[in-house]
Amino acid sequence: MSDSNKTNNSFPQNKPPVFLIFITVILSIAFIFLVISYFSQKNKMIEMETVLTHEKDSLANEIRKIMYGYDTLRSNNDSLNAQLARERERIRRLLSINASNVELIKKYRAEINTLREIMKSYIVQIDSLNTRNKLLAAENQDIRQKFSQVQKTNIELEKVKEELSTKVEIASVIQAKNIVAVALNKNRKETTRIDRLDKLRVCFTLRENPIATAGKKTVYMRIIRPDQLLITTSPDNLFDYGNTKMIYTESRSVDYINQDVDMCIYVDNTGDFIPGNYNGELYLEGNLIGTFTFMLTKR
Repeated sequence: MSDSNKTNNSFPQNKPPVFLIFITVILSIAFIFLVISYFSQKNKMIEMETVLTHEKDSLANEIRKIMYGYDTLRSNNDSLNAQLARERERIRRLLSINASNVELIKKYRAEINTLREIMKSYIVQIDSLNTRNKLLAAENQDIRQKFSQVQKTNIELEKVKEELSTKVEIASVIQAKNIVAVALNKNRKETTRIDRLDKLRVCFTLRENPIATAGKKTVYMRIIRPDQLLITTSPDNLFDYGNTKMIYTESRSVDYINQDVDMCIYVDNTGDFIPGNYNGELYLEGNLIGTFTFMLTKR
């Protein structure tokens, strides 16, 4: 009886406790859950890293496009060019940033949007400047054409002025008329013989000219012998003719009041006269105002 009771009492002691089985099951379930959570989280992290990498590459490409857009912007405005240079430097700094999380990606995206809006404003400014420059260029072209036309008109007016001035200058020249050259003997009788020649008298009339300048006028006379030598009383007898000096035979001054003036010039016979045909010239104020001829004979 006692042995039988011992056997019955020891049998329940060999069964595993229910608490331990429960704990084991719980731990197993927890372990399985942790393993599943780990791999799920790892997959999510890999997926997130892939998305971030793709987003970074996409943003970098956008920045490069914006950089290209800024590089194509051109302006003649120094202040605007300085602003564009600063924005290009800002883009270069963005390209060097390593955005490794969502917050940085958002900041990156905000910077890109800001740059894009700024670039739009620059495009508007440059378009406005280009339009204004085109208008100014058109205005300058119109001004240049008008200026060229004015210059052309001024040249034409200057030519007309010069022509009028020349005509007035020519018209203002006092001419000589009724020129008569006569050889005189000692008794003031006319002669053509050299052996009786005492003086040569050349008389003429200075014409009336209302546009000429009145005042004292000096007429210079040149007597040219048949052998083309000039008769003169002194090598110092010089007058202005254009840009040169000319030798004259005799001269005489007279007061001119814009009316006809009769006058005569005399040349003494100092032995320089020879037989033949003579040419005579009258000059006033640098202009040839008349010519004449006469002849002397031996007998």
